[in-house]
Amino acid sequence: MDKEDWQRRGAGHRQRLREKFMEYGLSAFTDAEILEVLLSFGTPRKDCKVPARKALQYFKGLAQVLEAPVEELVKIPGLGPKNIFALKFVQGVARRYLERRIKEKVYLRSAREVYEYLYHSMADLKKEVFKAIYLDARGAILAVEDLFRGTVNMSHVYPRELIERTLRHNASALVVAHNHPSGDTTPSREDLHLTRRLIIICEMLEIRLLDHLIIGHPGKYYSFAERGLMDSLREEVRRALL
Repeated sequence: MDKEDWQRRGAGHRQRLREKFMEYGLSAFTDAEILEVLLSFGTPRKDCKVPARKALQYFKGLAQVLEAPVEELVKIPGLGPKNIFALKFVQGVARRYLERRIKEKVYLRSAREVYEYLYHSMADLKKEVFKAIYLDARGAILAVEDLFRGTVNMSHVYPRELIERTLRHNASALVVAHNHPSGDTTPSREDLHLTRRLIIICEMLEIRLLDHLIIGHPGKYYSFAERGLMDSLREEVRRALL
């Protein structure tokens, strides 16, 4: 088969994938087909079936491919700067979409969407990042911000800056979150100490700290509120302040 024949066959294959998506949606696609299409955005004249399969085999899944760092992706034969850019760009668009989707929604009625956003924005990070989710008096989400970045083991969180940002957004309530790069969502002693400290400050300023979330491996998170820790820590703080 000469080059022109190969290009025609490749173009026909990609056209069939586009038609398949428009008719049946993403549920009709295998992970290999999804990844093949994503890679082809960066290299539209290149056959991406083989590198897509190799990447899935190497990283053990589509999510792992999307979350892999560039320095790992380049190890896959057939993956270069252009189609790696396509992967990262699509992932970035998805994260922005998820963030925008939760804006102005009531936190307690959209908790799953918040977890999805936090997972997609934090699960693949190699260092800890501390996020704040600001809410109005109705519990609607006003904004989401990355505030602090730390080492692999610890974020350097400054409560004064967090409170300043909360007041600047005119927020009445707050949810905080950070990731554990190890994947283990068990709260550390520092996590408990920080949460207790934030509760003290928020109680004094009449700001409601609704939850502290820890994001780990895919599908894993730890919610202080769901585990009853927010209530117990708040009660402990109130007794101490009396």
